[in-house]
Amino acid sequence: MTSPEFAEEVLDDLDLLRARDPRGLLPAVAGAGAQVRETARLTDEADLTRVTDGGRPRGLIIVARREGAVAASVLRALLGASSPVTVDVVPGPALPVWAGPSDIAVVATRTGAGSYAVGPAYEAARRGVSLVGIGADDAPLRAACSSARAPYVALPQSRVQHTTLWSLLTPMLRLATDLGLLSAGVADPDEVAAALDEVAGECGPARESFVNPAKTLALELLDALPVIAAEGPLAGAAAIRIADQLATLAGLPATGFRLPDQRVAACAVLGGPLAPREADDFFRDRADDEGRRLRLLTIRDPDAGGHDGSGEREPRSAAEAMQQVLRTAGVNSVPVSGLAEHGEPGRFPRLPRLARQLAVADFTAVYLALALDSERALGS
Repeated sequence: MTSPEFAEEVLDDLDLLRARDPRGLLPAVAGAGAQVRETARLTDEADLTRVTDGGRPRGLIIVARREGAVAASVLRALLGASSPVTVDVVPGPALPVWAGPSDIAVVATRTGAGSYAVGPAYEAARRGVSLVGIGADDAPLRAACSSARAPYVALPQSRVQHTTLWSLLTPMLRLATDLGLLSAGVADPDEVAAALDEVAGECGPARESFVNPAKTLALELLDALPVIAAEGPLAGAAAIRIADQLATLAGLPATGFRLPDQRVAACAVLGGPLAPREADDFFRDRADDEGRRLRLLTIRDPDAGGHDGSGEREPRSAAEAMQQVLRTAGVNSVPVSGLAEHGEPGRFPRLPRLARQLAVADFTAVYLALALDSERALGS
């Protein structure tokens, strides 16, 4: 296992970071704000009025996997239980049997290729389902949308795998706004882009580890087994993204629990056999430890409310459940890391606050991968 001391040297060496990052993950993550602005412009050019002029649909069917599915989960959480439109996320390669002319299908994929994406687009055209495509320029999905006279958000070929969440989410947010499902202020791309730009300045590679929230978190997770506690549905969508990034980029497994409904399970894990023993010496030399140790990673959402996203009231609110999880971690000497809790996060509206959390997490996963040199290992 890479030592924290050596990992810190790696993370503060710009030339070494560049050498270990052949795909350019760090520049791609740092450019998330620019990605939002560019995608908003591309969405305008796609002219969603060809779909939205038909009025509010019965349901939104989002055909997506990985980053696209996370984007759909974010949209669904923002709409909440009171949404007049259902949001169903399906992986393809087929649309639900009930999909019809009163629905809108959004096919979202970075590449715009693959039967799981192209097949549903042609199927939507045959069945009279309104269609919106999001994918790479000059891709098979664009041809499918063109044949159906459907809007297509053409993403540049320069988009880097694992860093395109905002390219897929931005058009979904615009569609929901134009349909009157979200107010314009909730999903303002300029506010989201500004929040992402701020994180890029705080977490960029030129900032040293002791003042860099993402590098600090990467070092904390270096020898950890993360347990993610997410406060409500929107934070739960972020937790899915974070666990996937940690696993895919750094090979680090993470367990996620959405509060309040998974409060009991989270507390059981934090107090279970993997928790530090009662006689544990907090000030010991951790270089002598064998294996990984639990670390609680919290994702807060003060606006989560007291429901679980399905409209059913919980016996406790998400905030109360989070406090119990934190108490359990404290009793069992499990260290805690709060995601993007620096710099007064309360000054941000809900979506830009989520953007900050996702950006710090993306930087963290990339830094962890570069510290472990897993990117060059993949290319060898």
